[in-house]
Amino acid sequence: MSSSTASAVTPTDELSRRHPVPPGDFTFEPSQRHVRGVIGGIDLVDSYAPVLVWEPGQAVPGYVFPRTDIRADLLTPAQGAPSHGRHPRTSRWYDVEANGNRYPSLVFQYEVAGLEDFLAVDWFRREEPGVEHWYEEDEEIFRHPRDPYKRVDPIRSSRHVEVYVDGVKIADTHRPVLLFETRLPIRYYVPPEDVDFTHLEETDLVSTCPYKGNARYWSVKTGERVRENIVWSYPSPITAATPIKDHLALYNEVVDIVVDGVPLARPESEFSATLAARKA
Repeated sequence: MSSSTASAVTPTDELSRRHPVPPGDFTFEPSQRHVRGVIGGIDLVDSYAPVLVWEPGQAVPGYVFPRTDIRADLLTPAQGAPSHGRHPRTSRWYDVEANGNRYPSLVFQYEVAGLEDFLAVDWFRREEPGVEHWYEEDEEIFRHPRDPYKRVDPIRSSRHVEVYVDGVKIADTHRPVLLFETRLPIRYYVPPEDVDFTHLEETDLVSTCPYKGNARYWSVKTGERVRENIVWSYPSPITAATPIKDHLALYNEVVDIVVDGVPLARPESEFSATLAARKA
């Protein structure tokens, strides 16, 4: 670790990031984007009047659509609500039948004042087959709608960034790209030339981010210990995230990062619980 005697840096409660949407409320607002959802080559959704919805405690938004913008002829009433319970305050569910395939509990209605004439499509974190392609205007989007209150700003920097895993230095750079993403810790992206790959083992994990693109992953091996999938990189990021192309980042939540000689406190984030379970 660094020889600096400075104390770890961590934000105070007064300076911590604020979510623009109250986390305990069910909130929604209209969007002016043209949104399509394609399933089995058929436009299940084609709407110029979607509404963004934030469920209580959910950091990412979903969409609801006027009933007239969803193919009613493809819907049949589902037998009760699904067991996954991902969505609160739903009043009814529909299966979708398209090209001879049945997609159980794919469309639903919220029991929320103001949304009586709208239908939603189960999407974020859905493991069962569902809508295969979503588009905002003519650009395909992934995982969930892009949040109009979220920014993702990759900024080139000359800060001295060192990254340690179990006391072993994995990265050391004076040319990082700092990625500032709303509601998440700063991510320190390091050029591959400044990473010690002798401790990295690439895995077959792939993830998709609507703001950055598709990521590949590595585990870190230090001695007999292996930290699985804690390093990632975007080989072909979307245009807005071009500065992080091929750079590597590690989860601040489980590694030690020193910036300009000052060790950073490990932050808590929406990934903390998953990373803790993976470590266990």
